[in-house]
Amino acid sequence: MRVLVVDDSALVRMAVTDILSKAGIEVVDTAKNGKEAVEKALKLKPDVITLDINMPEMDGLTALKLIMEKQPTPVVMLSSLTKEGARETLEALKIGAVDFVTKPDGALVDLSSVAQELINKVQMAASTSLNVLRLQNLKKIRGEVVRGNWRKKTKDVCVLIGSSTGGPSALEMIIPRLPADIPAPIFVVQHMPPGFTKQLAERLNSISEVEVKEAENNERVRDGVVYIAPGGYHMKVRKAANVVRIKVVDGEPVNAVKPSVDVTADSVVQAYGGNVVGVILTGMGEDGAYGMKLIKDRGGLTVASSEDTCVVFGMPKAAIEIGGITSVKPVFEIAEEIVRFLEVKLNER
Repeated sequence: MRVLVVDDSALVRMAVTDILSKAGIEVVDTAKNGKEAVEKALKLKPDVITLDINMPEMDGLTALKLIMEKQPTPVVMLSSLTKEGARETLEALKIGAVDFVTKPDGALVDLSSVAQELINKVQMAASTSLNVLRLQNLKKIRGEVVRGNWRKKTKDVCVLIGSSTGGPSALEMIIPRLPADIPAPIFVVQHMPPGFTKQLAERLNSISEVEVKEAENNERVRDGVVYIAPGGYHMKVRKAANVVRIKVVDGEPVNAVKPSVDVTADSVVQAYGGNVVGVILTGMGEDGAYGMKLIKDRGGLTVASSEDTCVVFGMPKAAIEIGGITSVKPVFEIAEEIVRFLEVKLNER
């Protein structure tokens, strides 16, 4: 594995190089700005690039666009925790970055707290080059809004979508294709740190018919609204007196993540029984596998993103292997499958 490290700070370049080198990962070179990054990407053809966003001469987003056009390479962004940093990071994921690592706040460069995360994400990125290319092509064929044949609503139904690495790009191919009159709430659990999910919700809301928002504790659930679990918290739902409300709760990570798809799935099944459509998208690990199996076993319908349209096939693969998936579809066909499955559930007696 050969990595190009790009950052305008010499101290950060040294710190990242040290972390990766100690993990047995070869750093082939470093670059101090976007212009150097593009030149060295073309010359060295690294397996992975770590890329800062704010740099002189050429910023990281401009460099990323050029790299994806000229020498498509898996890129892990180094992002700040600021609101502006979150917005720029989501833009980088849209352009084609595989994942991101947030740099700790503070004047002193200390990446020790994110060292293992950085190593894991660089190692993961090294195996995703072909899927990055595929996803770049898929973004061009997002498609039109899928209209459903809704009869008079006779029951409460809902949709649960779980995703991780590569999820924001996948969600951009699904959420904007859902119709405003969809007769169900949509709960989205995207593995992200605090601060980033609100930006994700605002971005999706700006390009969708449905309303998209970051979930708030104790708010009443409404049809046609997409609720994104806040980063760093679990999202549950609770039904009382035929009213479903969201519960945003702290607690220990589940499957090493917070928010966890499985936590939300467990509460969704308690509230809606078998009237659930479950979706599992790209991501590392096994979060959501148990949840999809739970939904399917209770009579719900579930769909997983196909391997050739996932940045990382870990989460869908785990759900498929334990028998938790009704159908497997390319990510650009999942909106149709959600609408079709909802029609099936609403027409059941």
